[in-house]
Amino acid sequence: MTDDVTESATDATVRESPLSERIEAILLIIDEPIGLVALAAAVGSPVAAVRQTIETLVDDYDGKGHGPRRGFELREVGGGWRLYVREDHDDVVAEFVGGQAPARLSQAALETLAVIAYKQPVTRSQVASIRAVNVDSVVRTLLARGLITELFADSETGAINYGTTDALLQHLGINSLDDLPPISPLLDDGADGFDEGTIR
Repeated sequence: MTDDVTESATDATVRESPLSERIEAILLIIDEPIGLVALAAAVGSPVAAVRQTIETLVDDYDGKGHGPRRGFELREVGGGWRLYVREDHDDVVAEFVGGQAPARLSQAALETLAVIAYKQPVTRSQVASIRAVNVDSVVRTLLARGLITELFADSETGAINYGTTDALLQHLGINSLDDLPPISPLLDDGADGFDEGTIR
């Protein structure tokens, strides 16, 4: 019985992936910076071990380890960590994404853009709450098209706040956001603009 328990524990240890791989897996799927405590909980490891691994990954991506510098970097923003494309490659990425983007925005993108325009600064989760759907891919599309931008990260949560760009104003043919039509006539209650739960 003891041998079986010991063998099972050994097998579990062997099967467990390295901490760095588990951290990278989480970093690749998040859309907002993640704090060390939340990351440690996600990968099931102590905060101190996660912090040390993060430092190692930062050096690795910067080419200070055994391999070359990567085209992306691990950066701390608003108390959280997230992978970002290096500024050196912004033009390449923008050209690629722009070439892949369709000429017209989808209905989902237009609705998300409207919420951001009237509600800014607003976080991705707030937009999702208002539209009652996941908006991650749509926000990435709007960012790639240059219609919205990351304004700042919340000092407490690390959540990115989004706003519209001058490119949107040019597309709409207006000089400022003040020229946007009143939203009230478009809503049932007609008074308070976009509130959570209003748009579906």
